Amino acid sequence: MNRRAIWAGVLMVSLALGLSSFKGDDRNFQISKNLDVFNSIFKELDLFYVDTINVEKMIQNGINGMLSLTDPYTEYYPEEEVSSLKELITGKYGGIGAAIRYYESKDRIAIVEPIEGMPAAEAGVKAGDIILAIGGKEMVRGDQKPQDFSSRVSDALRGEPGTSFVLKVQRPLKNDSTVLEFKITRKNIRTNPVPYYGIVRDSVGYLSLTGFTDNCAKDVKKAFIELKQRGATSMIIDLRDNGGGSLQEAVDIVNFFVPKGTEIVTTKGKIRQAMGSFKTQYEPIDTEIPLAVLVNGNSASASEILSGSLQDLDRAVVVGARTYGKGLVQTTRPLPYNGTLKVTTSKYYIPSGRCIQAIDYAKKNADGSVARTPDSLTNVFHTAAGREVRDGGGIRPDVEVKGEKFPNILFYLMNEDLIFDYATQYCLTHEAPASVDSFALTDSDYADFKALVKSRNFTYDRQSEKMLKTLKEVAEFEGYMEGASEEFKALEQKLNHNLDRDLDHFAKPICKELEQEVIARYFYQRGAVMQLLKDDEVLDKAIEVLEDKQQYKEILSVPVVASADAAK
Repeated sequence: MNRRAIWAGVLMVSLALGLSSFKGDDRNFQISKNLDVFNSIFKELDLFYVDTINVEKMIQNGINGMLSLTDPYTEYYPEEEVSSLKELITGKYGGIGAAIRYYESKDRIAIVEPIEGMPAAEAGVKAGDIILAIGGKEMVRGDQKPQDFSSRVSDALRGEPGTSFVLKVQRPLKNDSTVLEFKITRKNIRTNPVPYYGIVRDSVGYLSLTGFTDNCAKDVKKAFIELKQRGATSMIIDLRDNGGGSLQEAVDIVNFFVPKGTEIVTTKGKIRQAMGSFKTQYEPIDTEIPLAVLVNGNSASASEILSGSLQDLDRAVVVGARTYGKGLVQTTRPLPYNGTLKVTTSKYYIPSGRCIQAIDYAKKNADGSVARTPDSLTNVFHTAAGREVRDGGGIRPDVEVKGEKFPNILFYLMNEDLIFDYATQYCLTHEAPASVDSFALTDSDYADFKALVKSRNFTYDRQSEKMLKTLKEVAEFEGYMEGASEEFKALEQKLNHNLDRDLDHFAKPICKELEQEVIARYFYQRGAVMQLLKDDEVLDKAIEVLEDKQQYKEILSVPVVASADAAK
């Protein structure tokens, strides 16, 4: 190599290093510059703006605007909200053990669901009770927003374990109401991540996992071992509507079924601390028992790690609908004044090497919206046995079962508390059933529900009417209305709003929701899960696959045709 070439190489390296340094300095300058501008604008507004500025609200809006440019999972928690973040992570808090929400018709907060075995339930508080006062302090909304009112009541109910207070509620009766008082002592509350487990068919074990809170793997292990002792020779893990939680807990649960030292997840981010590898650390419980995992569109994050890794390792058959597609990992960072930032620091990759993130938040549209990655742009990966799986768009089930469609009328019935109110009245006038299996609403019960709906002058938006109106407007605009006016009139008559017809037509899904709400009043969340399993296509399909050993084996094997092509 001649001297000119050497000097040219040195010059290129020097320029590259200098450019890199310049880019770094330029970025630092841009950060410093924009922070100064933001700070100066706020000071000028505070000093000169005609009205007094709400400092906290303005800065909070600024923070929210900044975070909106990232993803929905990167969030700021000021000091007063940090406890809710800790509860989300651990599933623990000090309180009475009851879910609450704003009850619009009463402009009050209602008890929605007391937790079995917790102080509220033990004291006799029931779902449907309206909170009037806590510790002698009246709970009225005033000029607060409903969500702020709910937060205030929630804060009042919580406190140090061992402290007591008097809860004053109004219990609605059929034609009246009564005021009741309960002395309740707070305790450490831990939501049960495994509300129900049991034998669902012959020797098929089943467990429902609702969240990946701290130590949930221990709950799963306990349930799994007990089910095996009761004769379970195959197992179903239900992750439907499980939004996720701790990545490590998901890895620990996978560990029950795969050998020690198996890599389950790798994480990749911008900084070294965000890079990691998660392997199973313990000897498994059972590497042979046939497994099925149930998922749906609300199964996300840690649920996708559990189902996706078992799929990639050919260790379980995944049954249901495609999962949400959240391949991002969050960590918490401390902030001044005891605040916390939950920030996305990495993406995770399951054993096949794929990331199942469905949305690339770095590629937003001009209006700020984002779209799911289309299937045509996803890539093929392979399981341990060589089966094809794809990245992007969540976990695709090995056996897809389309769930029942949620009718529009049911959404409005629930939104206007009619399902909730009927369940409240039903439980005040009916004795508890002997068991979940023996419970079912009768035709007479459903007739009572229809009467309640009509008495409230219930109305709802019908999508067919909206679409017809839009179609008429387009037809008029394009000049087709004159020749199609009779057809439109006939269609309008067929789509005429008929509440009786709709309540009868959608009786099955409405009744199913009513039964679940009612049974939860008697048997809590455990009963609600059991009631749901009575008529469950996804569960039935999973049982079918597990009971048919040949079908189970074929699903987890590479198709013969694919193997032959590979041999060529």
